[in-house]
Amino acid sequence: MNNDDNSKASLEQDEALLREALPVEIQGRVRSARLKEGRAIVVAEAGDLGAKAREELEKLIENALSGLTQVDEVRVALIADRRRRMIIAVGSGKGGVGKSTLTTNLAVALARMGRKVGVIDGDIYGPSQARLLATEKAKAKADGDKLIPIESPYGVKMLSMGNLVAQGKALAWRGPMAGKALNQIVDAQWGDTELLLIDLPPGTGDVQISMMADNKPDGAVLVSTPQDLALLDAARAGQLFEDGDVPIIGLVENMSGYACPDCGHISNPFGEGGVEKFASALEIPFLGRIPLTMETRLAGDAGKPPAASDKGADDENAKPFIVIAEALDRWIRNGKV
Repeated sequence: MNNDDNSKASLEQDEALLREALPVEIQGRVRSARLKEGRAIVVAEAGDLGAKAREELEKLIENALSGLTQVDEVRVALIADRRRRMIIAVGSGKGGVGKSTLTTNLAVALARMGRKVGVIDGDIYGPSQARLLATEKAKAKADGDKLIPIESPYGVKMLSMGNLVAQGKALAWRGPMAGKALNQIVDAQWGDTELLLIDLPPGTGDVQISMMADNKPDGAVLVSTPQDLALLDAARAGQLFEDGDVPIIGLVENMSGYACPDCGHISNPFGEGGVEKFASALEIPFLGRIPLTMETRLAGDAGKPPAASDKGADDENAKPFIVIAEALDRWIRNGKV
């Protein structure tokens, strides 16, 4: 082995040493790690983080490496000008389980936490985000070959086929056309948006496959009702993401209990606790439950997401969405909920 080979091997060993000493949840952010004369120099990606999170990341790296006997000094360089827009898919294997409502309210809750969020309605044939985010009357425009996202009243940018075609018009498109439409929406002029939530159609068809190939998500949230049939379909959706090497952030149980508006009695028309048990069996984080309420349904129809409530978590209809959004925010920052 010549001197160049020895030098290269030594650099690789030093980088491996430094990386192994770092918490696993931030290793994906490290772009380079070098050790020179007792000085550890780490370059990390922080373009999607706010000021406080950047400080926390820097301290994590410093604390982790300063304990190594080979390290006398730690220097951290955070890259802020290489912003990469994160994509998180919200999916299930079955229709009617509440993906769209969850996506809307997660986006609104995250925006109220300070994140710059965009929503993509990936359900090309049955779009609903235009209604949920109160943009039904807005028509999407284009700048050259790029679509311009629509500003919703809730601080969330969005694009949906509901803003591109006449209301009520049925789309008789083959799968490849639908996949191409989704790619055009993802590739729109999102500006400083740091996070895109994609409200996927049910199933594991052409739209999902095209997305995995062209705009691979950074993570996925799976939604299901507690009933066994819905869980079987959720498992199929989860398999699609796993096969595509997309981390499953966690599972959400929707329509979890119904409170009678007259007597307050809680019933469970779709079963109880099935999603949490399913998540535990697969060792996937359980993010929370969303009850079935008349208020949430009416709010969705009216384009007034519960998460936008001025009462915040004190609003019983907003609280479940906010709790799940907080878990998602932790995953974005730390790689775990």
